[in-house]
Amino acid sequence: MRISTHLTLGVSLILLLLSGCSQTPTTSLYQQLGGETGIAAITDGLLDEIARDKRIVHHFADTDIERFRRLLAEQLCQLSGGPCVYSGGTMQESHTGFNISLADYDALVDGLIKVMQQQNISISAQNQLLALLAPMYKDISYR
Repeated sequence: MRISTHLTLGVSLILLLLSGCSQTPTTSLYQQLGGETGIAAITDGLLDEIARDKRIVHHFADTDIERFRRLLAEQLCQLSGGPCVYSGGTMQESHTGFNISLADYDALVDGLIKVMQQQNISISAQNQLLALLAPMYKDISYR
């Protein structure tokens, strides 16, 4: 009976260890977006979309695009769980006085979705990122 108990315990331990090994590690949103390279591609793609979108391009007329690009990449990286630290101001500080409407905000989000789709980012990852960005609309737009 002792051998049977030890054998059962041993088999149970082996099965437990094997089940732990077979689990797929959780992929962070940062990784799902493609890491540093993916974030850079999203940022550059969104800048291209903004430049072509007559509804919102005027909001960027006096913007230092290189600085904006760097800060946007930092923010997307940090929000998605990457190693970056966002060094810009708050969304409210950064957008005060720009008279950004909810329609303008939606146009930017539409551009972001288009870019993520072009880069074959999964719907799940897109939704995760959009859920992180959505609460910012109240600090960016005036309604």
